[in-house]
Amino acid sequence: MFKNMKDLWAKFIETGEIEDGLDKIIAESWKRCTRLGVDPKAGFGKTIDSEKLEVVLKRNEELLRVAKPIMQNLNELVLGSNFILVLTDKEGVIIETIGEEPVRKEADTLNFCIGALWSEKEVGTNAIGTSIIVDKPIHTTGSQHYCEYHHSWTCSAAPIHDNKGNIIGVLDMSGSFDKLHKHTLGIVVAAAYSIENEIRLLRTHELVDTTVESISDGMIIADKDFKINKINYIASKILGIEEDNKLDIREILRETDFQEILRQKHMTMDYMYCNFFINDKVIPCNVKITPVLTNNELIGIALVFKEIEYLHNTVNVVTGNRAIYRFSDILTSNDKMKNVINNAKRFAKTSGSILIEGDSGTGKELFAHAIHNYSKKADGPFVAVNCASLPRELVESELFGYEKGAFTGASKNGKSGKFELAQGGTIFLDEIGELPLDIQAKLLRVLDNYTVTRIGGKYSKKLDIRVIGATNRNLFDEVKKKNFREDLYYRLNVLKINIPSLKDRKEDIDLYANYFLNKLNKSNLTNVILSSEFLLYLNQHSWKGNVRELQNVIERAYYLNQDEVIGIECLPEEIINEIDVVEKNTSLDLMSIRETEKHVIINALKKTKGHVINAGDILNLSKSTIYRKINEHKIDVNIFK
Repeated sequence: MFKNMKDLWAKFIETGEIEDGLDKIIAESWKRCTRLGVDPKAGFGKTIDSEKLEVVLKRNEELLRVAKPIMQNLNELVLGSNFILVLTDKEGVIIETIGEEPVRKEADTLNFCIGALWSEKEVGTNAIGTSIIVDKPIHTTGSQHYCEYHHSWTCSAAPIHDNKGNIIGVLDMSGSFDKLHKHTLGIVVAAAYSIENEIRLLRTHELVDTTVESISDGMIIADKDFKINKINYIASKILGIEEDNKLDIREILRETDFQEILRQKHMTMDYMYCNFFINDKVIPCNVKITPVLTNNELIGIALVFKEIEYLHNTVNVVTGNRAIYRFSDILTSNDKMKNVINNAKRFAKTSGSILIEGDSGTGKELFAHAIHNYSKKADGPFVAVNCASLPRELVESELFGYEKGAFTGASKNGKSGKFELAQGGTIFLDEIGELPLDIQAKLLRVLDNYTVTRIGGKYSKKLDIRVIGATNRNLFDEVKKKNFREDLYYRLNVLKINIPSLKDRKEDIDLYANYFLNKLNKSNLTNVILSSEFLLYLNQHSWKGNVRELQNVIERAYYLNQDEVIGIECLPEEIINEIDVVEKNTSLDLMSIRETEKHVIINALKKTKGHVINAGDILNLSKSTIYRKINEHKIDVNIFK
């Protein structure tokens, strides 16, 4: 049996044999690549000459005109997720790429750029080339690619069809294998579907009614007098108006300059952030407005839009705005720490702001994750913001967002802030004590009424979020020093959690040390244990870096060790030097009988992999005695299994 896809690929390349269980589409593609003589050690896109590229771009002008703004809009939403968006023609020639500079540069090393041909014949099994052949959305990841140079990539592609069902291009979303996410293919399919629908709208005026109802976006068709002529079910649902409503779109989009749009009627308009005004409600949406022309005369206006919250949910899925850890992931044998966990659970069930204080490395973010997952907002997003890492000039725009043209260099479509992205969930402001005073004042206004106004915006958006702040500073002392606003402190300090340092819960040192070692043993299929002397040194260390420092020490010792037992020679020099020789000897001589007993039992459990009866036999203790002593010392047997 083979352990992973890499083994399946290696065997096929070596022997040509296909193992059972391999995806049928991938298997057939590998066979085609072999017949075509594709070199599995190659995989670089072949660049067509400039004259041919010019012909290809000219032939696909309509596809480019429709797809590019959709790609730009999608790129704005997934900014920071390290993916590149690629558009090809029906042959697999790349005609457009959009993405952040680091991933673009990495893609360029494979000639994954405009003018390169990414068919199966040229570069083997890949999402673009394979989707063209099978005419289906394809997700290829890691070693599913035929060429080894592609194994560090994950790619999702969907074919784009014309109104007759013929493939006219492919939309692809590619990124590093470690950014693999199950929803990327769905996002690409949805975007390709939007492109297809817009092309159908441009080409087939006779099928407007069918098209309007078939797309997954909200859509409104207005006549030349701006009166609503047709509104699909999605638009009706988003806006809360009847499908036969004859409203004037200039009234419900009163901030939009329709005259400017009509002056640019021959240009392809981008999606715009717009507010719909329906009765007393303001509904923010991402809208594309297209004049409909016949013989250069305006006959109507088409609006395609999605509610901003829907887009935010998509962004949160792709960018990983979710809480991973739960309270069950917080290990402790310390009564004080157990009390902190119990308080945090009670706080999680409320809606109040929570302030978490604790030294660096104590697990403040772990608590924030757990609180979110234990709360009523567990199904919503969890947006973590490290306030200390935000550039001073970008703090406000990152937190609160901005409207189009709000400042020089701003995106022409505007941008949602972290507070908006957290709608319906939790925003975690880590290192909140690092926020500048002027931003603190703006944050206070948000927390006063739970509304947010973008930079350059005229209207506030109501928020339904939980705010968790965390700091390794004592914020009350910072208030005294005038480094933190007193009113903001009391606004945040509704519910407060103080996480004790590791030095104040010594009984957790052995627990965490063995937990981290056990994870390494499982990952590497080993059975290494810690010596009693090693544990003794750990218990005498001051642990200024807390649990994070302890984890690093265990990992370092594990990889330095060459025996079955990790000794003190694997400790960092600073820990050994910290403990004075006299103090060490004294500690060894005066070590309590109780502490010695605990270490002896732990070592016996390690040797028996958590089998209590066998550990008792080694120590010559009866079944009842060994269980009683395990309970007395609060030893978690499960970490040794």
